[in-house]
Amino acid sequence: MPEILSLDELRERFSNASGGEMFDPEFRKVAELVFGEGDRRQAPYCGVPTLLKAPYRPDAAPSFTDMDIALFGIPMDLGVTNRSGARFGPRAVRNVDRVGPYDHVLRTVPTAHARVADVGDIPFKSRFDLAASHDDIEEFVGGLIKAGVVPLAVGGDHSVGLPILRAVGRDRPVGMIHIDAHCDTGGSFEGCKFHHGGPFRQAVLDGVLDPRRTIQIGIRGNSEYLWEFSYASGMTVIRAEDVGDLGISAVIAKAREIVGAGPTYVSFDVDSLDPAFAPGTGTPEVGGLTSAQALGILRGLIGLNIVGGDVVEIAPQYDPTSNTAQIAAQVLFELLCLAAEAIKVRAS
Repeated sequence: MPEILSLDELRERFSNASGGEMFDPEFRKVAELVFGEGDRRQAPYCGVPTLLKAPYRPDAAPSFTDMDIALFGIPMDLGVTNRSGARFGPRAVRNVDRVGPYDHVLRTVPTAHARVADVGDIPFKSRFDLAASHDDIEEFVGGLIKAGVVPLAVGGDHSVGLPILRAVGRDRPVGMIHIDAHCDTGGSFEGCKFHHGGPFRQAVLDGVLDPRRTIQIGIRGNSEYLWEFSYASGMTVIRAEDVGDLGISAVIAKAREIVGAGPTYVSFDVDSLDPAFAPGTGTPEVGGLTSAQALGILRGLIGLNIVGGDVVEIAPQYDPTSNTAQIAAQVLFELLCLAAEAIKVRAS
């Protein structure tokens, strides 16, 4: 940390210093990455909103050249079982204007280590057909994987996890750190097994998700009997109340132990948070994680072999404060930090 100065020393050093001029070597390094030369940067409320203010490249498909990480929206909620509206999640997250570019806990500027772009929203052939929408998602993410680009998605309901994992885990099953109120390993309902309550059962059965390398954190509510598959398949389940009892450090240690060094996907449902923090979601469950707990867990995953991630179930119309979108944008930024660090490690 910077040295503590007397008033005379403070006056001498800072009276004529600009807002972008830093004297501590570590802070100066960050300021140079953020500001470049001088102390000017675009006001956060100016310009066209994009995910984390990344360069907007909606025409990048199908080659996805000159990028390492792609941020994209999935405006689709045909898989919800209760309140619809997560189709508006990507737009709400784009409208959040003050997240990043520096993570004060991880002490990193992820865009210094990776080329990042907002590649727009997945184009759907039909807004009415869930199965066809899943095919479109799998094809789009498959193009990113083929190009060697790490996918980070903003949904959309949680059914999108299945087609993403089918693309990410096509060549080998991946592990997963899943932060949610619900296990989402239910079976078929009313003749459909592709709803947002069952993507991870199907992903295991499809051979793209390794249940022994999967941990589910924050689980609670009145539907545990629907998630027998999680226990039968060998997934590790940590309930929301256990997070408080165990402590964040123990939860992080368990997650790192479960996924190990192998390729790992991170899926974050905003209903993992207590509705006091994130009411804008389709299936709120009281007694959830705090935003500080969730961010602490995510930051504890730094250095893992992260190959993709998502933040889903943001339904902004249920939250007039916009807090849910703000939290979702911060979660997306943490996922970006994790992915950028993983790219740096894999390149070393």
